[in-house]
Amino acid sequence: MKAYWIAHVDVTDPEQYLQYTQRAPAAFVAFGGRFLARGGRSEALEGRATPQRSVVIEFDSYEQAVACYRSDLYQEACRHRQGAAMAQVIIVEGLAP
Repeated sequence: MKAYWIAHVDVTDPEQYLQYTQRAPAAFVAFGGRFLARGGRSEALEGRATPQRSVVIEFDSYEQAVACYRSDLYQEACRHRQGAAMAQVIIVEGLAP
């Protein structure tokens, strides 16, 4: 069953955040992740104000999505995001076909 990373990000240091965005995609590729949305136009209709960036990444399974996040490859990229952005990242399991 597919799973999705849903991330809401507010960038505070674009130069440092670039270091993250240059490294993180390698982890997504290694675990079969595919970008479905990446910082495009958005509008908050209820709840929290619209973040600067919203990202949705699809994985073939919940286990792959979690393994990607916990991988050394992704955690190394995350160190470059620390201090450069405020992020909320969740993993949600998709519906059975």
